[in-house]
Amino acid sequence: MSQLILDVPDDSLLSLKWSDAAAAAEIRLAASMKLYELGRLSSGAAARLAGVPKTLFLSKLGDYGVDTFRLTENDLERQTSLA
Repeated sequence: MSQLILDVPDDSLLSLKWSDAAAAAEIRLAASMKLYELGRLSSGAAARLAGVPKTLFLSKLGDYGVDTFRLTENDLERQTSLA
């Protein structure tokens, strides 16, 4: 497993009232949500990056304003033609 080091200003942690561990967990979750939203990671891969179970990851998407399900235009057309 790779490790990344991120410098975070102390005043940011103080204003957020986060410990180092809480900040690390929150930043991992936020990054994984964004990568999922951009379509760069599947929900399973994003959950692994966040360090949480997939079901928890999917339930947290709404908290970040990220759609849980994504349909392409082709998927939507295919579903409407089957109905």
